[in-house]
Amino acid sequence: MSDTLTPDVIGRRVEVNGEHATVRFAGVVPPVAGPWLGVEWDNPERGKHDGSHEGTVYFKCRHPTGGSFIRPNKVNFGTDFLTAIKNRYVLEDGPEEDRKEQIVTLGNKPVETVGFDSLMKQQSQLSKLQEVSLRNCAVSCAGEKGGVAEACPNIRRVDLSKNLLSSWDEVIHIADQLRHLEVLNLSENKLKFPSGSALTGTFSALKVLVLNQTGITWAEVLRCAAWCPGLEELYLESNNIVISERPTDVLQTVKLLDLSSNQLIDENQLYLIAHLPRLEQLILSDVGISSIHFPDAGIGCKTSMFPSLQYLVVNDNQISQWSFFNELDKLPSLRALSCLRNPLTKEDKEANTTRQLIIASIGQLKTLNKCEILPKERRTAELDYRKAFGNEWKQAGGHQDPDKNRLSEEFLRAHPRYQFLCLKYGAPEDWELKTQQPFMLKNQLLTLKIKYPDQLDQKVLEKQLPGSMTIQKVKGWLSRLLKVPVSDLLLSYESPKEPGIEIKLENDLQSLRFYSVENEDCLLVR
Repeated sequence: MSDTLTPDVIGRRVEVNGEHATVRFAGVVPPVAGPWLGVEWDNPERGKHDGSHEGTVYFKCRHPTGGSFIRPNKVNFGTDFLTAIKNRYVLEDGPEEDRKEQIVTLGNKPVETVGFDSLMKQQSQLSKLQEVSLRNCAVSCAGEKGGVAEACPNIRRVDLSKNLLSSWDEVIHIADQLRHLEVLNLSENKLKFPSGSALTGTFSALKVLVLNQTGITWAEVLRCAAWCPGLEELYLESNNIVISERPTDVLQTVKLLDLSSNQLIDENQLYLIAHLPRLEQLILSDVGISSIHFPDAGIGCKTSMFPSLQYLVVNDNQISQWSFFNELDKLPSLRALSCLRNPLTKEDKEANTTRQLIIASIGQLKTLNKCEILPKERRTAELDYRKAFGNEWKQAGGHQDPDKNRLSEEFLRAHPRYQFLCLKYGAPEDWELKTQQPFMLKNQLLTLKIKYPDQLDQKVLEKQLPGSMTIQKVKGWLSRLLKVPVSDLLLSYESPKEPGIEIKLENDLQSLRFYSVENEDCLLVR
């Protein structure tokens, strides 16, 4: 850029040696002659001051070292959208035949042209483009009016992240020319909103909008959403957003909402988006949330909030109470949950126990931390949960006769699914509770009877085996005991609670606990 400055330079986004900044001042800075630009860097460590020089405040920065003065000719103000596309996607001229002269007729006059084939090739290339990635290409404006629509009419997906766009007006000028635009990524651009509001329908075909690290506010999100009547996915990571009002006539088609790394969000704000009718996926990683409560639903009931929510992500938060997962059981459509790296779910020696407790607490869950919950795993988790808290249930007024149950409100709040589990599997027997150990599955021993159905002369053995012992190790022990090859052994078991039902132990890598083997069950060896 030349040293000539224009009034509209204030607020423009610029690039200097790979670093991005916003122009906050343009003018003279005595005693040094000539024009200067005062910029506020995106990276505050790049600057030297807060916009002041020798006691005079020329502009203000959010950070005390966020500002610098730079000569205009050192600054890159960027390029237009169409030029950036040509620079990245148009092939350079090929062999000499692309540059040969041709005779074309304009009206009645023959005209000699050079490079006509090359021009046609470029136009053909651009017209075929459907997906465009211009990340970090210094795009600052739309360019000549109508140029994008004429050159690239079929673009459907655009990545404009980390560019020099400074105004939504320029974004709208680009989108107006891309009638088929379905996916737009504007992350890491600092965009000012236009003064007018009559811009509805501008993004009429848009389905996915990515606005990570743009500094957008919730009020601006709702305003922007009004331009996207068919929006399905909205990404708002790292914007310091506070959800300040309930969406009423916008975001009604959104299926996925990502609010990750917005540390100011709390559960009260979530109530404001809890009635979005089509919201299926909600990503709340690293927002600092520790609790959630659905006040419209009592114990054992389903909430009217988040009616379509199927997948919830709450990784990297402050969840430390089991009541959080009890509340999630109230979500009517929840099928998948990711809750990694929370105080209650950190990877440690009790990770398997934690997983089982979560499964037992959320009855409709099908996937936990991207691992499918198989029916056998659910059965094991629920049976262990039922047994682990059996003494507490009994002390709280639980009884094997449902008509005599007088459970305390405190127990019901702490274990809202326990009564259902008693109906499903039966109330825990006294003999189970007498041998109750702390809920550490890996350390529990199972007393099992060992029978040989095909060898009636073999004596029935009684043996204690760890519940964590794999089927492979059980076979190895039996192989040594019976002096037969491991490959010749087939194992199954039956429970006195379900006489006549034989369950095969087919997966050698799974444990006895995985198959819900319990005390007094009978191991069948063939």
